[in-house]
Amino acid sequence: MKILSCFGVLGLVVVAPAFAGMQISSADLKPGASIPAAHIYPRCGGQNISPDLSWSGAPAGTKSFVVTMIDVSVKPAHWSHWVVVDLPPDTVSLARGIKTLPGKAHAIPSNFGDPYYDGPCPPEGSGLHEYQITIWALGTGSIEIAADTPATELERTLARTALDHASLTGSVKR
Repeated sequence: MKILSCFGVLGLVVVAPAFAGMQISSADLKPGASIPAAHIYPRCGGQNISPDLSWSGAPAGTKSFVVTMIDVSVKPAHWSHWVVVDLPPDTVSLARGIKTLPGKAHAIPSNFGDPYYDGPCPPEGSGLHEYQITIWALGTGSIEIAADTPATELERTLARTALDHASLTGSVKR
């Protein structure tokens, strides 16, 4: 816990968890910018190549990582495009277009139904969609996530169990 401030004669102390130490970056994606065509789903004119990702600042006690890519514009349940679980705790990056994951890491079927990266492809005329890629640091070496878990349920589960996380958001408009 981290003390944020102290006030008053009564000694009121405001305490908050020491989260937000993690950082995520990508040479392929710029925060808040349009996602390049290389990372878009083929039906929408792309090449469906997963972006490179790097992260740092994982808290002590991290035993594995999870990577998610979720279209947060799909209402009410969001939509997962990529879910990678059980990344070893010494992993600090994923290469662009990665096919073989480190250690016992594996992708589970996303809401597309595929156990690999499926790039953005919002429905024609649906406007701007935001895609959030998040690295989750977990205090367990493995996590069970059922195939095609609704994205909002996936996010709630990871938010409850994660030691920390960091996100990068890009967008696609159709």
